[in-house]
Amino acid sequence: MTTPRTITMYGIPNCDTVKKARTWLDEHGINFVFHNFKKDGLTKSTVETWLTDSDLATLINRKGTTWRALSDADKLRADDTLSAISLMVEQSSVIKRPVLVIDHGNALKVHVGFSTERYQALFS
Repeated sequence: MTTPRTITMYGIPNCDTVKKARTWLDEHGINFVFHNFKKDGLTKSTVETWLTDSDLATLINRKGTTWRALSDADKLRADDTLSAISLMVEQSSVIKRPVLVIDHGNALKVHVGFSTERYQALFS
């Protein structure tokens, strides 16, 4: 496998799944940049980029506490791409974490969520 140019992990540092993913990458000597949604923000163009290699059903965490706390009107926004992008920018905690973006120079690959098996397959 060719070495990727850059790896960026998007998430929030106190999320248990993000902690596990960061630890796994560190333990395997894989360099990455961490982008904290809460501190560094999130732009519409970033989410639009993710949607070129992922989909709304994958990106939106409909099982989390943030989702459950949304109004019915906000939940309906998640079904329309433009409205869902706005929702994710406004309430980044609704995004399933972590979002790992691997830039191979000529292509971006977006991976949502974490499992040891998945990361082993990605980086072996």
